[in-house]
Amino acid sequence: MPILVAGSIASDHLMHFPGKFSEQLMAEHLHKVSLSFLVDELDIRRGGVGPNICYAMGQLGGSPVLIGAVGADFDDYRSWLVSHGVDCDHVLVSATRHTARFVCTTDTEMNQIGSFYAGAMGESADIEIAPIWDATGAHLAVISAYDPAAMVKHSAECREKGLRFVADPSQQITRMDGPELLQLIEGAALLFTNDYEKQLLESKTGLSSDEIDARVGVRVTTLGSEGVEIVGDDVETVRVPVAKERSKTDPTGVGDAFRGGFLTARDWGLSWQRAAEVGSLLATMVLEIVGTQEYSVEKDEFTARLAESYGDDCAAEVLPHLS
Repeated sequence: MPILVAGSIASDHLMHFPGKFSEQLMAEHLHKVSLSFLVDELDIRRGGVGPNICYAMGQLGGSPVLIGAVGADFDDYRSWLVSHGVDCDHVLVSATRHTARFVCTTDTEMNQIGSFYAGAMGESADIEIAPIWDATGAHLAVISAYDPAAMVKHSAECREKGLRFVADPSQQITRMDGPELLQLIEGAALLFTNDYEKQLLESKTGLSSDEIDARVGVRVTTLGSEGVEIVGDDVETVRVPVAKERSKTDPTGVGDAFRGGFLTARDWGLSWQRAAEVGSLLATMVLEIVGTQEYSVEKDEFTARLAESYGDDCAAEVLPHLS
């Protein structure tokens, strides 16, 4: 069934610094940092949280519906997404602004320094979720990182209309204040964060982990190299390790791929554990490449890698759902 995915739509300008950021930063001078990093690589890629999640869903044969705001420069990107199974019919096109842009530099230890230009994303609050829900026959709305006002508005609309939704504040936790974050997560069927974002969410809202859990159905926390943890009132705690990797190239978009794989596998009716395993393998596939949408899911290879990381039973359960 269709899943609505609201999130940033952007191009990614990804650079590699052949050194360590930590060696360039002096603790006693952090209040007046002025640094320029000479990079040795530049890749310009399609990106944005919304399309990254949708692309992952499309690779698994899901039915993602992208929601967000773009500029008139979106045509080529639209064609790419549509050709990979993403419904872009409900994307808002701004008459005056360019599509958003993410500029990020990664060092040799996979640390990142990035900047994000919002552009047309600032018009996302003009979008209403309910009409798109009705038009597409969706059963879930994912509210991921983009314009904070839009995120809060969409969450409130979902509660008011009784629409099942996922809260995925991601990078915008740093920009949103405690009351905004509470409005976003309240009543969410699922809450996605990484471990650092979880702690920041607790700090900004003034709530404990248990108090946040009481406001959502299930909390899914990615733990970097330690895998993922899933907790909820009706869910026995699940911990899943990361999938076995071939290499580490660039972490950009890893979390988005995990979410797309996880939500698609849950839509298939698979268990929390299996969903986390599918999502973790997609995340690893993104880690192995430069760019967030440069991988493809081939049925035989994908199930072989699932078996390698999580056993034959996992592969056997997933196989019937892959086209």
